[in-house]
Amino acid sequence: MKQISEAAKKDQILYYFKTQWPVLLAVTFSGLIYNLGLLAGPWFEGRMTGCLVDILGGKAGYRDMLVLVTAYVISIAIVQIARYIKRFYVRRFANNVNRDMKEILYRSLVHRSRAELEEEGVGNVMTKAILDVDDCAEGMRKFTTEIFDTGVALAAYVGMLLFYDWRLAILGMLFLPVSYVLAEKMKRNVQRTGTAYKEQSGDLSAATLDRATNAITYRVYGREKERKQAYEANLTDYETSAVKANIWSTAFPPLYRIISMTGVLFILYFGSRNVLGTGWKIWDVAAFTTFLSCFLKLAVKSSHAAKLFNAVHKAQVSWKRIKPLMKETTYEDDSLVQESGTLEVSDVSFAYPGREKIYEDFNLSATPGQIIGVTGAVACGKSTLGKTFLCEYPYEGRICFHGKELSGMTKAEQNGMVGYLGHDPELFNDSVRNNILLGDDDDPEKYLKAVCFDGEVAEMEEGMDTIVGNGGVRLSGGQAQRLALARTLCHKRPVLILDDPFSALDRKTEEEVFANLRKMAADSIVILLSHRLYLFPEMDQVLWMEDGKVTAGTHEQILETFPEYARLYEAQADGADVHSTQEGGPDHAEK
Repeated sequence: MKQISEAAKKDQILYYFKTQWPVLLAVTFSGLIYNLGLLAGPWFEGRMTGCLVDILGGKAGYRDMLVLVTAYVISIAIVQIARYIKRFYVRRFANNVNRDMKEILYRSLVHRSRAELEEEGVGNVMTKAILDVDDCAEGMRKFTTEIFDTGVALAAYVGMLLFYDWRLAILGMLFLPVSYVLAEKMKRNVQRTGTAYKEQSGDLSAATLDRATNAITYRVYGREKERKQAYEANLTDYETSAVKANIWSTAFPPLYRIISMTGVLFILYFGSRNVLGTGWKIWDVAAFTTFLSCFLKLAVKSSHAAKLFNAVHKAQVSWKRIKPLMKETTYEDDSLVQESGTLEVSDVSFAYPGREKIYEDFNLSATPGQIIGVTGAVACGKSTLGKTFLCEYPYEGRICFHGKELSGMTKAEQNGMVGYLGHDPELFNDSVRNNILLGDDDDPEKYLKAVCFDGEVAEMEEGMDTIVGNGGVRLSGGQAQRLALARTLCHKRPVLILDDPFSALDRKTEEEVFANLRKMAADSIVILLSHRLYLFPEMDQVLWMEDGKVTAGTHEQILETFPEYARLYEAQADGADVHSTQEGGPDHAEK
């Protein structure tokens, strides 16, 4: 499997503007019409005020006012239509960017290992996937909007003010930069409270997931009250952080507007002198009204620019958080099924980061058709040994397939080499058929027969189209195991790791499924992790795990060398309850 070159700079903001250029072109045309058309408002307001004075003085008639009003209404209608078009396409731009970002982010997350996701925390991942992308797209929307609603409009208003009286225009606009400086000073507080809000949101998501997932355990052991109190504390912290973030992001825009409008005091004083003929310019009432109206609109737009700074700063923080996940690497396929070959494991040892080694000195040489049984005491590391082949964490030593080191393969090559069936079957809320085929075109019947599940499926209400529920909740433990094993056989790989696939089966069914497994996996290497030792005499090799050591040999060799293995095997062979001798499930304690 060859990896395709990394997608074109999707970790750069400019990329998303470039990909949406047709939408932004529509925004540009409609935005220019809207914002330049806004100048008509103050001009018409001034003309109508002057016309009203002329009417009162007998210099004009009501027909003149009617013409002005009609022209004013038409111009306003054109401006508002352009405004609607611009807002529609700006929102479309933001929605498209939000969709594209989340698509890349989700794809990046699902290709990360479970270890990485657990280390980062489910709550933080959800925060990145939802809040940060939303904030980033919203910041880009506001930036795009304010280029026209603020940038172009401000330039147009400033030009008009300078035309009427450049001295008074400069004097009135002295306070506008003050609101910008204040917004810049507030940047740290906006960032700090915004970051705290996202962290608390992530903690609340994690607490919600924990409470929902472990609800039965908390209730059965009488800990629901404590969990409720802890959850309420999380909720309180979240609400407090949300209020603080909201205050810093929304409470200051009115203050920005007040500061921006302080220049009105100068306009009222010096503008009135212009009307009286004692100022810098000679104005009539229409010119004064136009200038005042234009400045008020300028001040409002200016306060929006200050608010924009906060939105952009918030988007910058969000972008920094998600940027490492926006480097999308695409593949021609998720996996490339490799040909059968030999497996060589040499001096492999493993430890989770920051912890002691779980096992060491793991050596194995296996060829296609062999089934290797792995067993040991409870929490000895069986499941961890199986997961080593998934490369979720680095290991020491060498694992070679076809002479190529496993950790040096691409993800697609690893997926095409190793098939894995975990102790807890991962089934989807879909039909039996789709849980087996996963979209492939094949006949699931033969795989159901191989795991002795065909008869039970045939008796279900909709046969192979029966929905099994989320996680296979509608199935028994043994049925879920066999369905997951059928899926593994359907998507067979050269190396199959099966973690306790028979733990919920009776002995007769186990023996029948094992015989079918040997036939269907005749060209694969099967590593079967189990605490049930009935079938270990039929294994081609046995791996015994004890005190962190892994010893390979035949059943007879391990039986003679390790008394604990002999004791466990004899106890089960004599008909003792296997669960009483070695129950423990998927080695959770070893982690």
